[in-house]
Amino acid sequence: MVQATGQKIKWGILGTGWIAGKFTKDLVHARNGECVAVGSRTMDSAKRFAEQHHIPRIYGSYEELVSDPDVDAIYVATPHPFHKDSVMTCLRAGKAVLCEKPFTVNSGELEELVRYAQEHKLFLMEGMWTRFLPPIMKVREWLKDGRIGDVQLVKGEFGFRSGWEPEGRLLNPNLGGGALLDVGIYPISFASMIFGAQPQTISSTAHIGETGVDEQFSILLSYGSGRTASLNGAIRLELNNEVYIHGTEGTIHVPSFFNAQTVSLHVGGEEVERFTDDRECEGFTFEAEEVGRCLIEGLTESPVMTLEESLGIMKILDQVRGQWGLRYPFEV
Repeated sequence: MVQATGQKIKWGILGTGWIAGKFTKDLVHARNGECVAVGSRTMDSAKRFAEQHHIPRIYGSYEELVSDPDVDAIYVATPHPFHKDSVMTCLRAGKAVLCEKPFTVNSGELEELVRYAQEHKLFLMEGMWTRFLPPIMKVREWLKDGRIGDVQLVKGEFGFRSGWEPEGRLLNPNLGGGALLDVGIYPISFASMIFGAQPQTISSTAHIGETGVDEQFSILLSYGSGRTASLNGAIRLELNNEVYIHGTEGTIHVPSFFNAQTVSLHVGGEEVERFTDDRECEGFTFEAEEVGRCLIEGLTESPVMTLEESLGIMKILDQVRGQWGLRYPFEV
């Protein structure tokens, strides 16, 4: 465990896909971290990624990466079905782990990872980068201060129209494709952040496309006392990609909430406050800095994105898929 105050966390990147590139590019802006190594299934892939991002240490296997004694934390960026094994490989090597969302494909896999991390006192966190963006932190501040009264309704959606690639990641059930895991987890995690509890009831519907994955869905979560989240997601349908938080005294609007740069507070139908983030990075920097902060302070999980909450979110995803009768081919 990294303990020294002010020390920069040395990061390794496991996987060299699109999202790994996004995270690594942003890591340059992190005040308490730096990228020192990358590992891929092939040396050629690792070399190309290292050259693009100026990474000094290059490994042609994940096992070599996690064996590097100078790497403090590893960002796991493999496709959804491989998250569990990738994270476990890191944990068994004694590394702190930030795993790209969704944490795993089901709650059973995540329970195994959480149990191992807690037993061995290792840091583990889901990479829900939205949670740490400055505008979303401002939303949390407004809610804590009671600026819109008691929250009664959260309306959120995230969707885009992807191209027709049946063998591609988004539409391939063997790769955990579909709207729920890829984009649906954003509004579901957002609702979890707002209400801070598991829903009492879950109702949902989905369109299962010809490849066997959910192409679009609608979910209604009830938290009791009239508190409700109405959520939508899609990978073959353009949506507005925004969140409205309605309280008894006002409303918060978060346009493009998954990578939010602006949020606004409305009372009596009028905008009374607006917060705009002028960050230079895309936004992955902030989750990396949170991992660094936790490691330097000796924490094994983040109080902002706890393991208990991530597990609760995964259980919601499981229940929703159960309502649709949707199982991935690789699930036992």
